[in-house]
Amino acid sequence: MFETISVSTTSTSKYEYHVGIGLLEKVRDFIASNFGTQKLLIVIDRNVHQHHVSRVHEVFEPTFGKILTYVVPPGERSKGLEQFSSILDYVLKEGVERKTPLLAIGGGVVGDLSGFVAASALRGIPLIHIPTSLLAMVDSSIGGKTGINHFTGKNLIGAFYQPKAVFADIDFLETLPSGEWVNGLSEIIKYGMIEAPELLDELRRLTKPYGFAAPGDWVNVIRKSAQIKVDIVERDVLEAGIRAFLNFGHTYGHVIERIGEYSKYSHGEAVFAGMYGALSASNQLGHSIDRIQLDDFKRLYSINLEGIQDVNELIGWMYKDKKVSDEVVRLVLLEKPGKPFVYKVEDERILKESWKFLLNEFQ
Repeated sequence: MFETISVSTTSTSKYEYHVGIGLLEKVRDFIASNFGTQKLLIVIDRNVHQHHVSRVHEVFEPTFGKILTYVVPPGERSKGLEQFSSILDYVLKEGVERKTPLLAIGGGVVGDLSGFVAASALRGIPLIHIPTSLLAMVDSSIGGKTGINHFTGKNLIGAFYQPKAVFADIDFLETLPSGEWVNGLSEIIKYGMIEAPELLDELRRLTKPYGFAAPGDWVNVIRKSAQIKVDIVERDVLEAGIRAFLNFGHTYGHVIERIGEYSKYSHGEAVFAGMYGALSASNQLGHSIDRIQLDDFKRLYSINLEGIQDVNELIGWMYKDKKVSDEVVRLVLLEKPGKPFVYKVEDERILKESWKFLLNEFQ
């Protein structure tokens, strides 16, 4: 059983996002019917490969004449120029053609990295996503943003490149580490804050008392979250307007990731902490956002920002964010839950106070 969301990226281009249990056979049939069975390129996260390689081979090997597999080391550090170049070398040396599909199996790192490879190799080869983490299922696999990090900041190199399909197979969540559940939870909380406050009620039910409900219980929340992102992306494919709302908490979060050298703090941890900064900035502007919306989930996180003291340094990193325009920091803030707006910071005191509030919460 599965559900499908249609994603329209232009007036003439669309693809489908599927969410359900046991979707690998549907992936196989989709690729075979649309791109043939001669050759298949798989880029897969090493941890996912260890847990699910037998199942992947069992489904795909009888159908495809040649399967090329590139295994990516886990972690944000893989999302860089070195790994991008290595995969691209492999793809080109193996004689991949323009019609050869790239099947990305993994979380956000693999999706962003292999998506950029697909956009770059031969000026574009077909891309299909199988997101295997909660974060990738509700966020990074949707919308066509691909890319890698640079030492000066996160996601500064990349391209918009839409997949041919996305298959969110809940079976992969069975082996998801608890830290990765928390990682994805942050993006769903974000959707609740900017668009659908009722999602937060569902999350409270799924995260009580001190753990996470079984993967099968998450299908509805994953579908609702994906639908929110699809609705926003369809109205703003190239991130020129309301798509910026999806960055709630991220301007602060990206700085935290950078300070931690993309290894000390996960993306979800950084974004969750970042939402406290955005909450503080919202309230400084007189919008009275109740912190209980975030505090209800704080017990699930183990974020320690002790030792980070230099607020001026943190603000300096904010100016290196790719969303900065005309040297002005833009924050996504809230008038109230479900009603976001973009604020151009003219007075850095707002940034200083919001960083002080954020750091105090996690030290």
